[in-house]
Amino acid sequence: MAQIDFYALVGGTEVILGGSGIGFFGAAGFGASVAVGAWQNSSYVTDGNGVVQGSVLTNTKYMDSTNYPGSDNRSGIVATTQLDLRGIPNSQSTVNIRFTHSSAVQCINNKVRIYDRANINAGPTGVDCRFAEIIHPAPWSVQGTTPASLTLGSGYFRWIQPVGSALMAPMANSPGMSGLQAPGSGFTGTSVRHDWYGVLSASPNSIGSKSQVGLFFSTEYL
Repeated sequence: MAQIDFYALVGGTEVILGGSGIGFFGAAGFGASVAVGAWQNSSYVTDGNGVVQGSVLTNTKYMDSTNYPGSDNRSGIVATTQLDLRGIPNSQSTVNIRFTHSSAVQCINNKVRIYDRANINAGPTGVDCRFAEIIHPAPWSVQGTTPASLTLGSGYFRWIQPVGSALMAPMANSPGMSGLQAPGSGFTGTSVRHDWYGVLSASPNSIGSKSQVGLFFSTEYL
């Protein structure tokens, strides 16, 4: 039997989200507003409306050439450290997507969408989102900050903006348990468990709280 679960990473420890979600807030922490056009400075496990405070997450903020000259959309702020995306370890990702099955299978055509929580083909309402896959399973806790260290990771080189069915984020094929079998996007091994990791960042494009935004994952297994 196949099953997909979503986990948040709290200090590198997996916390199953179940019916909960992830909320993005300002620098003052839970409940603090994010200015229109700015990107979040804190991330928490919360409910679907962003009003119930849960565990604090490692915050990863999208950076571009406007607010960090020269980054060319390749880097992010993890907590307070500027890193290339491929220098971010799995343990500091925002979300872990896990597929399990009673027998060993391959997972192919894996995709992430950001949608409005009503129609998977429609983009989020009132918020701009960025996503990047992280494939940096070992050493688990080591950040990479220099070009030489980029061999530690083989996930996304740049942030992308998934919008419903208009633009979906392709994920690595058959990453295996905890992503250990994923040197790149073409792995074809089988496993009873496959893990994908990603970082998320969000920016409101109008005032007010935003709850019409969700992450949808699809896969084909054989």
